[in-house]
Amino acid sequence: MNSAIVASLLAGSAAAFAPSAPSSSTGARSSTSLSGFLAAKDLPGALPPVGFFDPLGFAERADDRALKRYREAEVTHGRVAMLAVVGFLVGEAVEGSTPLFDAQITGPAITHFPQVPVGWDLIVASAIGVAEYQRAKIGWIDPADASYDYDQPGLLRGDYYPGDIGFDPLGLRPEDPEELKLMITKELQNGRLAMLAAAGFLAQEAVDGKGIVEHLTS
Repeated sequence: MNSAIVASLLAGSAAAFAPSAPSSSTGARSSTSLSGFLAAKDLPGALPPVGFFDPLGFAERADDRALKRYREAEVTHGRVAMLAVVGFLVGEAVEGSTPLFDAQITGPAITHFPQVPVGWDLIVASAIGVAEYQRAKIGWIDPADASYDYDQPGLLRGDYYPGDIGFDPLGLRPEDPEELKLMITKELQNGRLAMLAAAGFLAQEAVDGKGIVEHLTS
């Protein structure tokens, strides 16, 4: 178990910094629209030796709008999973030694949230709701808009690139389109690894009731 987790983390680190697949160049800001990547196989996230991985053919059956929603879902779930993996490891590593909640929250990470005092769950839910509302305002077409297609609910704006909600406090976003594509690929690869890792963490703790940090240190 320990060696598998460590190997997965090392593999993810290596994949994240591997060169991205070549593609046609696009304008720095025009790449924030799906029109900058006309074919599904030109989307960031495809790396050798696997290349464009779509064994079930979802991309082949999807139009541009559906493909854009798929990518939005993937990058968002990847970001949540990356935070979750860090939360698993840090939450279990500092249990009993933090002033939060009088250091009373212990055990595997999947049992931490039910131990949080009443009321904090509402605060967390409210924060998530605010973040999702802001994301929806930025990326989704308003149903009140005259151009809204009620036959395809949940459409993303034409000038919105999936995941680009304008949050870049450290100014890390490159202006060069190829460097931007490489950075997007790194995020996607790390997010994909994190989704697998988070699922593994959840399953492992649910099976034997032992924390991931406990597994790593035993």
